[in-house]
Amino acid sequence: MATDLAVTLDDRPGEFARLTEALGNAGVNIEGLCGLAHGGRGFVHVLVEDAAAARAALEGAGLTVDAEAEALILDVSAGADRPGTAAGLARKVADAGVNVVVTYTGTHDRAVVVTSDNAKAREALGL
Repeated sequence: MATDLAVTLDDRPGEFARLTEALGNAGVNIEGLCGLAHGGRGFVHVLVEDAAAARAALEGAGLTVDAEAEALILDVSAGADRPGTAAGLARKVADAGVNVVVTYTGTHDRAVVVTSDNAKAREALGL
């Protein structure tokens, strides 16, 4: 199952490298990634297939996984370069009364979406 892990880092050189090296050294592939820094902290969402192995690797590197959630994976390759593709998906989810918690780009022209209600979101998106 595709799983989104949320990790908070100190906003300083080497922290992002520590996260990615921990996963790589454990043989965990990063399927998608989103990160930003604000107020002295770095906030990272990483998509993995093996959440238990990723969590163990991150915790072994002294990092804390703040949250773990099932992610919806959408193939957006057909509309990847077409304006409005994201808007169409977002509108369907919104009209179903579902909140998007986090979204980012995954590998191979995929969109990663974590919602407040994945079952309703799946139905709205026809998944």
